[in-house]
Amino acid sequence: MPIERSAATIPLSEARRSTAIYQRIFETIVGGEFAVDSRLPSETDLATRFGASRPVVREALARLRDDGMIVSRQGSGSYVKRRPDVAVLRFTPGGSIDDVQRCFEFRQAIEGSAAALAAERREDTDIAEIRAAFEALDVVIRQNEVGVEADERFHLAIAKATYNPYYVSMQSSLQPHIRYGMNLTRNLSRLRKAERVLAVQDEHRIILGAIEARDAEAARRGMQEHIANARRRMFDNVPA
Repeated sequence: MPIERSAATIPLSEARRSTAIYQRIFETIVGGEFAVDSRLPSETDLATRFGASRPVVREALARLRDDGMIVSRQGSGSYVKRRPDVAVLRFTPGGSIDDVQRCFEFRQAIEGSAAALAAERREDTDIAEIRAAFEALDVVIRQNEVGVEADERFHLAIAKATYNPYYVSMQSSLQPHIRYGMNLTRNLSRLRKAERVLAVQDEHRIILGAIEARDAEAARRGMQEHIANARRRMFDNVPA
């Protein structure tokens, strides 16, 4: 049964410890200590192992469950649902996967709203800039490059097309976090089959088409699905 909790009730120091415990448990799963479908140690055992309180461990487990990494079985405990590829750790040296996930959560709502508003307000010059960024991503794919700059340009162009400075300010203030997540997901996509990179670009194409057609709901849905998929792809394993 899902654990009910409110971020507002978690002291900052405990929230930081939960983030650290999230990362530690994540690393044990990725490292293969706990296989898919295996049961994790109890909250008490994890608390002892990591030198943390049970509430801190409980919050970390709740976030891992939200992210689809583990699943809770009533009366039985927590079980590993997915084992991301070890490459995730290679592309996040010293970083926090939990922070990346929370950024994706936030972006899904905010950028979905921005795409819808851009569809309603965009001018021809905005479409030209969004399309230019999209075409720059095409070049990136052909040259097998990471393309974080072109990806950032695409999303920023959409924020600017809202003609609401708060969306642009949000993109700017979160730029380091957004870039970190983009660098991770785009690098991971390059390890997969070529179809994976093309699928990401197809998502961009859908967003561009919806904004160009002034279809606000399709733009919102396309952007939200794109960011949700990016978040999911981060935890995919690399096929042998």
